[in-house]
Amino acid sequence: MNRARDASGVSTLFLLDEILHGTNSYDRRIGAEAIVRALARLGAIGLVTTHDLALTELPLTLGPVAVNMHFEDRLEGDTMTFDYRMRPGIVEHSNALALMRAVGLDV
Repeated sequence: MNRARDASGVSTLFLLDEILHGTNSYDRRIGAEAIVRALARLGAIGLVTTHDLALTELPLTLGPVAVNMHFEDRLEGDTMTFDYRMRPGIVEHSNALALMRAVGLDV
């Protein structure tokens, strides 16, 4: 694959955090896929971080140039801990409901 390079020959690296945050989920998924597909077509390498599980479908349409990875956390009492180890695949649990319960929401 040809890597995207600037005039000096340096490869393009992208880091996108919560891509298209604030956009409705339907438009965000379509827009994020278009952005990541364009970057991949250019040969850029990078990371997209999101809490939007719909975006975990991107590797299905982008093929082997994209993979899902995740970090895990633990809620121990009132303390959330992270080991900061990247793991393959989609995260299998959510901490949001536990956090909502911790602040008194009846969810």
